[in-house]
Amino acid sequence: MLILQESCVDSSGSIVVYCPIELTSMNVAMSGEDTSHIPVTPSGFTITSDGNQLDNNNNLQGSGNVNADGASTSSNLGNNGGSGGSLITVAFQIMVSSLPSAKLNMESVATVNGLIGETVQHIKAALNCPSS
Repeated sequence: MLILQESCVDSSGSIVVYCPIELTSMNVAMSGEDTSHIPVTPSGFTITSDGNQLDNNNNLQGSGNVNADGASTSSNLGNNGGSGGSLITVAFQIMVSSLPSAKLNMESVATVNGLIGETVQHIKAALNCPSS
């Protein structure tokens, strides 16, 4: 299994998109054969500004720390002035079953929930963010 990955960083934020691909499928694609039957299930995450900024007295300016849907953002309340928090968005596309009639079960939901939680914790650890 290989991981095909692309990343981008610009003034709007950062994005990482990746997709697991079997080695045999990668060889098919690299040899120029038909790739329409290769399953591509990209996942990834973005990190953007939460829209808040601190003034020179470390007073939070902007839309607040909790969104209407309850999503929270992290704010850097250091002495740097002008810095705000970040908002992370994580997306997964996972094939649970190749059968069209298959139904989602609670075990699959729990697995995906755990995967999302672990991914967010790994990202926070990599960025040296405090755990909530």
